[in-house]
Amino acid sequence: MAALASSSTEALHSDAAGLDLRSDAEILSQLLRAQQEALSAMASALPEIAAASELLTESIRKNGCIHYVAAGSSALMGLADGAEIPGTFGIAADRIKIHMAGGVPIDGDMPGHTEDNDVAALAAAGTVQPNDVVIAISASGSTPYPLRFAQAARERGAAIISIANNASAPLFALADVAIHLNTPPELIAGSTRLGAATSQKVALNMISTLTGIRLGHVFDGMMVNVVADNDKLRARALGIVTCITGVSDNVAQSCLQQANGAVKPAVLLAAGAASPQQADKLIEQTNGDLRAAMRRL
Repeated sequence: MAALASSSTEALHSDAAGLDLRSDAEILSQLLRAQQEALSAMASALPEIAAASELLTESIRKNGCIHYVAAGSSALMGLADGAEIPGTFGIAADRIKIHMAGGVPIDGDMPGHTEDNDVAALAAAGTVQPNDVVIAISASGSTPYPLRFAQAARERGAAIISIANNASAPLFALADVAIHLNTPPELIAGSTRLGAATSQKVALNMISTLTGIRLGHVFDGMMVNVVADNDKLRARALGIVTCITGVSDNVAQSCLQQANGAVKPAVLLAAGAASPQQADKLIEQTNGDLRAAMRRL
């Protein structure tokens, strides 16, 4: 069977012939293997993923914004990552911008033609500032919406991170950091919501998580800048304070109340800080690094 296209995201997978004739178990096993192949292909991109995180860390410290820009499945991966950052790491929600071609859907209607709307991309890029970072995502690397946005944002002085699954992606020419996720062809040709999207989601998770760690929002694997706005997270905050400091639940709860629910100052209070004001000052002096603040205390 002839290949459909020269780009890897449109090519036929070598094991796709007769896919629809196989048993359910065989199809599912092959789908799982294809996802695993996509993840395995990411190992070569780790240096670029680290470099992307460094850009995000610098931007957040300079009060910049992070812009996720994409269309279709890639945009949904960006939304899934970006929308979780404020709750996980306590970064203000208005610092995270989601730009999806055609807007974020409210139902199952996600038309494809919006990805060609470079006029809308240009308008959306008008909000970008020089301290910002743009994460432009496209499986093919040639989608007009993220391409035009990245070009305009670069002209405005923002740093550009490009994530694509084709080595020759035009999006890479605009990038300060180019992340090539060298995934194999999809088991269903061109359906980049499968392996390509999985690799994008994992890469984005890795970038944002490393950023949270480098900003000092993770202590021994605990999210010490979590926004505790429900019962589950309030219980987690209590557990974090007791785990780090060894105080009782009652003492930890008192410290959290004094700190208005913020974990970092509550930990410092439990560890001996004289007042919430002293705890806040220590956190400010150490750029939010709880471990460094505890050493000073």
